[in-house]
Amino acid sequence: MALITKEGILKVLTAFNPWWKTGAVHPGFTKQYHRFAYYEAMKRLEQSDLKRTVVLTGARRVGKTTIQYQMMETLLEKGISPQRIVFISMDHPMLKLSSLNEILDCYHENVYANQDAYYFFDEIQYAADWDRWLKTIYDMQPETTMIATGSASPALIKGSTESGVGRWSIIQVPTLSFHEYCTLIGIKDLGLDAAVHPTAFASMTQQQRTEVMIKLSAVQNHFNRYLQVGGFPELAISNNDLMAQQIMREDVVDKVLKRDLPSLYNIRNATELERIFLYLCNVSSEIVSIEAIAKELNGVSRPTVENYIQYLESANLIYISQPVAMAGRKVLKARPKIYIADAAIRNAVLMDDSVLTNPVEMGKMVETAVYKHIAAFYYQKAARVGYYRGGNKGKEIDIVVEYPNIKNILIEVKYREQAPISDNDAICELCSESSAAIVVTKRADDYGIHYAPGGKELLRIPAFAFLYLLGHLEG
Repeated sequence: MALITKEGILKVLTAFNPWWKTGAVHPGFTKQYHRFAYYEAMKRLEQSDLKRTVVLTGARRVGKTTIQYQMMETLLEKGISPQRIVFISMDHPMLKLSSLNEILDCYHENVYANQDAYYFFDEIQYAADWDRWLKTIYDMQPETTMIATGSASPALIKGSTESGVGRWSIIQVPTLSFHEYCTLIGIKDLGLDAAVHPTAFASMTQQQRTEVMIKLSAVQNHFNRYLQVGGFPELAISNNDLMAQQIMREDVVDKVLKRDLPSLYNIRNATELERIFLYLCNVSSEIVSIEAIAKELNGVSRPTVENYIQYLESANLIYISQPVAMAGRKVLKARPKIYIADAAIRNAVLMDDSVLTNPVEMGKMVETAVYKHIAAFYYQKAARVGYYRGGNKGKEIDIVVEYPNIKNILIEVKYREQAPISDNDAICELCSESSAAIVVTKRADDYGIHYAPGGKELLRIPAFAFLYLLGHLEG
């Protein structure tokens, strides 16, 4: 008996597409809150003069599939026939073992014959020759619209550069920003002016800053929980944080490390991958040495460490921050900083109940959150986000946003009760060559202007306020 039949495929498709019968997407699938990536995706979809396949990429559980359901709901509300919309989860065992050609033939033969359909592919990287099929559909079916998701972004980006040049747009879906988290859990609008953002904070009077900080005090008490579990929509609204962390370990980490990556990259020893990820969780926000990791994890070769780090980046579990040169100073030995993609992932893996009372661990978590926000905000803005380490004493600036032909933005995270900046700190020495220099502090009353030698101004701003205002600007 054949394992895969058209009858079997049709049953799965019918189960995944209940709107063919009901005419609507179930409210439980669409949620009420729309993320920034939803609006970006709809913008691409509605741009009729420049056709693009939309590809949403991000870690598991960040809400990529929910965005697809929201897009389907919007199309139905605009009068698109339910039969023209097909959702295909390539993560389903039967569909994963079928070719895209078989699945689409089954759909067109039984549900909708014409080609002016909307194909929603979920976890497209599991389809054999997916990039070739997307290219073929794009070229041969000009009336068809495609929206895909994937958890392995380099595979998607590689396909984009090889088969999808001019054919599809990659939209990153990061974990929730602090602003998105606050909105999701029901924090009412704070009444901030649309022009209020971190760099504009520097040009205000201290009285104006105080007025903004008074409004932002409404979100301050939510910051620690955001760092613990708040990056993932379903888990953010959970009323059981321990259960949320367990689900994160199972769905976000275990499935990726033990199933997704071994399947995509033919990894035979997933234990080594887990060990490397655990090591990186412990050193998140630190400069890492590939040799040191290989030495620490006895028996793991340097090439394996390098490859596995690339795989973890591909699954959106880590960010890799490379050094940037400044002021004509050479970059010291080019070793990357590595950040776990969300502080909540790190907490779920390490299972350390004392992180909130450990200043060192809190510093790592906050710097991780700051880097995530900066990387997510600037990824479409022709900017590179890295760090600086140089000079005679190897002084460091935590985060540098490098624009082409524009002065850099410098960010130093000083998440501690007393957060002094000395005149010979790198951010003070180099701030005259920046368009903005920001010191991210801890205390809610630690904000204002710090004057560096030569009169150059640095902005001091508490972490919760900086992250909220950055998300406010994006929204």
